Amino acid sequence: MDITEDNSAEEIMGSEKVLGDALVNGKSAPLTSTSEYIEVAPKVQLYVEDYGEGKPVILIHGWPLSGAMWEYQVDALVQSGCRVITYDRRGFGKSSRPWDGYDYDTLTDDLKAVIDHLKLEHITLVGFSMGGGEVIRYFSRHGGAKVSRAVLISAVPPFMLQTADNPGGVPKEAMDEFANEIKEDRVGFLTSFGKTFFGVNLINRAVSEPLLNYYTMLCSLASPRATLECATSFSTTDFRREMETVNVPVLIIHGDKDKTVPMEGSSVLSAKMIPVNEFIIYEGSPHGLFYTDRKALNEDLVEFIHSAPGAASLTEQ
Repeated sequence: MDITEDNSAEEIMGSEKVLGDALVNGKSAPLTSTSEYIEVAPKVQLYVEDYGEGKPVILIHGWPLSGAMWEYQVDALVQSGCRVITYDRRGFGKSSRPWDGYDYDTLTDDLKAVIDHLKLEHITLVGFSMGGGEVIRYFSRHGGAKVSRAVLISAVPPFMLQTADNPGGVPKEAMDEFANEIKEDRVGFLTSFGKTFFGVNLINRAVSEPLLNYYTMLCSLASPRATLECATSFSTTDFRREMETVNVPVLIIHGDKDKTVPMEGSSVLSAKMIPVNEFIIYEGSPHGLFYTDRKALNEDLVEFIHSAPGAASLTEQ
């Protein structure tokens, strides 16, 4: 794979710098940071940030955000002794914006290209919302190569769409209306979507107005084409037959007040289908718990990533 350095205004982009020290395998190790573009397909480059030293963790962002959504997790994970990799999915953030390639097979091949380029092993894959689909597909399509454990946070699998054999799913008519609103006024849709995403209402102000505007801005930077195509992918892809291919311990986390990806039709079912998992429910939490419940989430991630293989807290289904 070819790469090109990110030559943005600040010289630190694309260069390595020392951030401090962390305890890695009982020793103090320098924390380094690199950012680069990795070519995952002809004329398609993904923007990747790579922080710290230690156990590799890949954070896969949700729709229609970018790798920047993980800012409240990166520091905690690096300080715990992890090498943390975030990347912008094709069509989002700073990555290339091709016209096609937004199906889960292609998106998962992009993930594998990042793993291969960085020569990672013993990885923890962490997928939020749509990103949970790439985690599952990586096992069914690539055998979970180099992955030792996985995390699903507010994730869409096993299947969002309502069908005859999935009566608890979201009706197709609702998905169609969802797409029509994006086509009519994408930024207006994102503004409203963000409030539901973080559980904001007249009583609950889980995020500040400036922060809500910031996340709306991150979403608005996505390619309009990618926004629509990925919405189709995560809402119609059926992962049910793939769930049993996940052959490593999995941590599943979901908020029971999630109105974006309701827990009952997603993580509750995933916990019954994935062979070995631990399911943690965050009471009263919305979809965007990477911010609203960041302290609890960070603690749960660190504990799971650094736990001994076959930890007693994991249950076999």
